[in-house]
Amino acid sequence: MSGVGPLEPGEGTHAGDVDTDDVPGVRRGPLARLSDRHRRAVLTAATAAVLLAGGGYVYATRPHKPPAPAPPYPSQVVDITYLHTEAAPRGAPAGSFSFEVALRVQSGPAVTVTRIAQPYAGLSLTSEPAVPFRTAAGSRRKITITMRVTDCGKAPENAGLPFLDVTLRNKRVIEAHSYIPGSRYAHDLSEALQVACSNRST
Repeated sequence: MSGVGPLEPGEGTHAGDVDTDDVPGVRRGPLARLSDRHRRAVLTAATAAVLLAGGGYVYATRPHKPPAPAPPYPSQVVDITYLHTEAAPRGAPAGSFSFEVALRVQSGPAVTVTRIAQPYAGLSLTSEPAVPFRTAAGSRRKITITMRVTDCGKAPENAGLPFLDVTLRNKRVIEAHSYIPGSRYAHDLSEALQVACSNRST
């Protein structure tokens, strides 16, 4: 009777190719199980690092919206135009006279006028509306300026090139600016000063 010998590996197979993970009843040692867990943890961490790096690259290279341009300086968008003389307000002190000017804000955010002054030591100045007042872009506001001679010795006899000092504020900056209302304003101011200091009427 012939016996049956050990089974030979099939063609294309080797004894070392058997995966013991899939063989029932084969137990693996704790060292092998620890090595598997370590490989899985390293693989998970590596995958997370790759995803994080990819996300960072996408964020860094995505197109960014350019920042909004800064608002203009208020003096660049505000102009003041001389209109005409005005009667002094009722109850104004002797030596008072008034003018009307127009302030216009061309563009940008609203502009607040915080101060209106003039350069002569012998004169005081008030305005209606009183400062501070705010004017929106695209708007034109009429301002009545009333001056009073406080000292004729310090007031100019002939205001050759008078100007108004105006302090403006918008979202960007507070800015002091001098406006020259023009030759008609210079003429009318000189006339008003002569009347106030000589007590004569035109």
